[in-house]
Amino acid sequence: MKTRFAAILAASSLALGAALPAGGQSFDSRAPFAYLKDIGADIVLYSDGADEPMPPASMAKMMTVLVAFDQIDKGRLALDDTCTVRPDTWRQWSNQGSTMFLKVNSEPTVEQLLDGIVTASGNDASVVLAECIAGTVPAFADAMNSMGEEIGLTGSNFATANGWPDENEYVTAHDLARIAEATIEQHPDLYERFYTLDEFTYGETMSGEPITQSNRNPILGRVQGADGLKTGHTEAAGYGFTGSAERDGRRLVMVIAGLQSQSDRRDEATRFMEWGFNAFEGVQIEPGKIIAAAPVFGGAESEVGLTLPEGASITVPAAITSGVEARIVYESPLPAPLAAGDQVGELHIKAGSLPEQVVPVVAAESVDEAGFFSRAFAGILGLLG
Repeated sequence: MKTRFAAILAASSLALGAALPAGGQSFDSRAPFAYLKDIGADIVLYSDGADEPMPPASMAKMMTVLVAFDQIDKGRLALDDTCTVRPDTWRQWSNQGSTMFLKVNSEPTVEQLLDGIVTASGNDASVVLAECIAGTVPAFADAMNSMGEEIGLTGSNFATANGWPDENEYVTAHDLARIAEATIEQHPDLYERFYTLDEFTYGETMSGEPITQSNRNPILGRVQGADGLKTGHTEAAGYGFTGSAERDGRRLVMVIAGLQSQSDRRDEATRFMEWGFNAFEGVQIEPGKIIAAAPVFGGAESEVGLTLPEGASITVPAAITSGVEARIVYESPLPAPLAAGDQVGELHIKAGSLPEQVVPVVAAESVDEAGFFSRAFAGILGLLG
């Protein structure tokens, strides 16, 4: 009979290093809505108002882009496909807020429209792409909400392709971070192609000069490793930003919203992201080190060493010197046969005030199934208790 077994480990047995923090530096965001996550470690570093509904403003365009990326990677849409700027669409969105300066009846490519959305935050580009993919904006909004269900959004509803004020459209900071995370993890090549541009040139002025617009990302060039994602602003939403940066093998995703000015957004985004990198650090757990042994049922060996997979790491506060608790949880005894590298349990780690982190535990070596008489004898012993 199997039982759930937990082995409590000393922190030193994990080879985490000499400096194991017990608590993190405090942070008080100036934004009414704020959320920060280390997506590699799958751990939330900060959350304030993150599950409260709010208008998305142009940050809704991240979902428009995610739907398009999904269509591209599934082969249903190509970057060189062209989309027609319908007269009705042009009349409604020409020079309406942020714009790509599309001309009526022009046929930009999907690639150009994505650049116009991500870099220039074009309201016109978002609607043209939505109509190109789904026929109408309402139909595209349905696709946005379906994608939201697929990636696990819990507090958002989309009604527009560009975040223009609509009483039926709302998001949470938590959900915006999830959109960013899904974009980065599910479509890494497209993310790198479109979210890292410093500027974008499309269209021309009345005098025939090309129009170049700079990326509105406030942390590009200010925060080391910054590469995405999207700003937003309406009167109701205030100034918001969903951003990401990667540094020293760690990728953080942050959301701030409800700020009063562009300068407030820029300064708070920079401060927030730098705090996430400076107040916490990623700690690699030594691979191959035997951290425990587990009994094996029906195997040529009576027990197997437990270790951690290559690349396993945790995030810990970058201060103080002690306070990490660790335990291994697995079903005991483990049934043979086992192959080296098979996941057999989980390592649960509590570091300071951070939420518990979970790392897979694997078999350190293979264990073959025992012969018939050995299995029969083991079964008899099991019956005898």
